[in-house]
Amino acid sequence: MKIIKDPVHGYVEVDALALRLLDSQRVQRLRHVSQLGFANLVYPGANHTRFEHSLGTMHLASMISRQLGLYQNEIQIVTAAALLHDIGHGPFSHVIEPVMEACTGRRHHEIADLVRAGPVAGILEGEGISPAEVYAIISGRHRLAGIIHGSLDVDRMDYLMRDAHYTGAPYGTVDAQRLIRSILLTDSGIGIEESGINAAESLLIARTLMRPAVYFHHVSRIATSMFVLAATEHLQHVPGADAAAMMRMDDAACMQTLLASPHPVTRSLAEGVYNRRLYKRALYVGEGRVNLTSAVSGLDLAKERSLAREIAGAAGVEEWQVLVDIPPLPGEMSMEVRVRSSHTMVEIEEVSPLINTLNDTRRQQWRLGVYTLPEHRTTVEAAAIEVLRVKKPTKQDKLVFT
Repeated sequence: MKIIKDPVHGYVEVDALALRLLDSQRVQRLRHVSQLGFANLVYPGANHTRFEHSLGTMHLASMISRQLGLYQNEIQIVTAAALLHDIGHGPFSHVIEPVMEACTGRRHHEIADLVRAGPVAGILEGEGISPAEVYAIISGRHRLAGIIHGSLDVDRMDYLMRDAHYTGAPYGTVDAQRLIRSILLTDSGIGIEESGINAAESLLIARTLMRPAVYFHHVSRIATSMFVLAATEHLQHVPGADAAAMMRMDDAACMQTLLASPHPVTRSLAEGVYNRRLYKRALYVGEGRVNLTSAVSGLDLAKERSLAREIAGAAGVEEWQVLVDIPPLPGEMSMEVRVRSSHTMVEIEEVSPLINTLNDTRRQQWRLGVYTLPEHRTTVEAAAIEVLRVKKPTKQDKLVFT
């Protein structure tokens, strides 16, 4: 047993299996993959990594497993899954996800080949753990999967607390200790005692408040859009560029690859992100001012670029000087857990009216962005309004962009 000091959770106990996994190349790489992509351009302290998050997630998974009274073998399976759940992330984490999906056809959580074969599988098998069962938890196809991926999962608990700690944003407050002590295992999965309702609500509130302040801050979205186009242009126009190889890079290697790219557009965009010379908002509107059907169809990376080219043509600027950013519309936030109240299991919505209010708030936070160089903001705004058929703003829509 080894003890690791974590700034969020205090002392984290690491057993022999976890130590072997921590020392594997797949997990060590996460030391060099940022947790929050380009959020450090807004919050300079946000330089924490996927490695720290994975360690914290493992710690919380261990606490819940013991709270539920799982057998030792089950605890090892759950904690191994928690430690390994993010090893499929590409450089800069979620930043590169659209490129990963468009160019390789996979997403970061699709890691069957990394867990069920190779060095990681060898480590698990060496400790008598089934790689297939560990992956079943990671992929959500296991009776204990709700510990890692669910309404009250340890992944969310850790990243909200950790991201709040490193950004300094005071919105990620989660009463994890209380929540974990209230969790129970039911026939349908994870549930909670009635005494844990407030702690569960704190998790939902934190998710809602951190979304615009950190995860979808416009500066981070602009840097992300620039980086995605830089990577896409490099992969499309540089002979021999390999998307799968790029996804295996860490942050530094990927950034240096783009900064040294023979493709001038890639270099220009990468240099802009690296030196924080970012595009500006030409248009930034909520769902009330756009055609939601068109917005949803724009979730595909190719569709966003098609709209950007159309706007650039109408504005008379180079197509790479316009970026269209259409985030996913927030899904209905729900808690698929039941509450034990007076020895009866009830749906959480019956005892907590907060969820509907938070879902309304999340939809109001959504923004469609069109970004460009500072000197082109006026012409690109006019072109974007025309192309996207944006409605005229009401008084509350009028913002002064900086």
